[in-house]
Amino acid sequence: MEKDIFLTRPTLPPLEDLIPHLQQIWDSRFLTNGAQYHQEFEHALCKFLGVKYCSLFCNGTAALLTAFQALNIKGEVITTPFTFAATSHAILWNRSTPVFCDIDPETFNIDANKIEPLITSKTTAIVPVHIYGNPCNLNKLQEIADAYNLRLIYDAAQAFGVKKNGTSILNYGDLSVLSFHATKVFNTFEGGAIICSDSKTKKHIDYLKNFGFANEETVILPGLNGKMNEFSAALGLLQLNHIDDAIQARKNIYQNYATSLKDIAGLGYLSEMENVEYNYSYFPITVDENIFPQSRDELYTTLKQHKVHARKYFSPLISQFRSYRDYPSSSPSNLPIAEHVAKQVLCLPIYPELEKSEQDMIIDIVLNSGKN
Repeated sequence: MEKDIFLTRPTLPPLEDLIPHLQQIWDSRFLTNGAQYHQEFEHALCKFLGVKYCSLFCNGTAALLTAFQALNIKGEVITTPFTFAATSHAILWNRSTPVFCDIDPETFNIDANKIEPLITSKTTAIVPVHIYGNPCNLNKLQEIADAYNLRLIYDAAQAFGVKKNGTSILNYGDLSVLSFHATKVFNTFEGGAIICSDSKTKKHIDYLKNFGFANEETVILPGLNGKMNEFSAALGLLQLNHIDDAIQARKNIYQNYATSLKDIAGLGYLSEMENVEYNYSYFPITVDENIFPQSRDELYTTLKQHKVHARKYFSPLISQFRSYRDYPSSSPSNLPIAEHVAKQVLCLPIYPELEKSEQDMIIDIVLNSGKN
């Protein structure tokens, strides 16, 4: 019986490596609240990622919520509709208004050249997303933020370890937010982090994620419980030992897809940028039903019939969700590229343990679907 092949599969360290750390946690009875593994993991992440300061969180959404609180974001926030729902949900939860900007057809990231017409007297921030770990137009976005005195917060949930010109893209903007969810390239089961560049901001973030406690008797501001527990931190430390191998395995799978599908009429995929070190978190293709014999939805169904669970990331657009579709910026006429891409995009399974025979089967299904 064929097994189900999902979009991704969590990568985990050997269980025997984890057991001593579990014993240490059990023996110490320090399960959370910034104990040993939490502190070690923060330092290790800063070193591995090449960033100055890192604040760990229980998940990426809590980190996003806190990032907006840390910078006191209000009013209107310009962002992309082509992303996971958490990006805009965090804006709404902070009682700000998301304003959707169209995307670049070459990268599927927010189109920096279309941001300025959306800026009003109420605009306070820009929240770009490094879609599929593909770096945004970093210099242009910073120029706009500086020119209009706007905050720049990157949703870097898909961009763990990505570098451009040898520098981590997490160092750009005011803050960058990571997710360590089980489906990500790097995971701690659940988890997340905020990356910042100065100790004062980190201290403020750390207050916000721990109820605002300065000490056991002093609460200096209203915060939430966003702390990462010791088990997740210990797991994260172990994951760092294997992440380079995991990314290399993803790269091999990515390149095999790209080589096998590059000449198929009606199929497209994103080109890699120069001087970028990718994490190969996704392999998205686009399906042009006017050329390819099947539509995107038909190919999705064909794959599913073979127990291959591809995903339509990111369709529908956030701007099409009930909570957002009545905003003026959600009008399809404002988002023609995003609307077009959302109808065509399909992400194929990619994870280090995906066997060559399984990937070849997926490729064969796609190739056979492309035959008239």
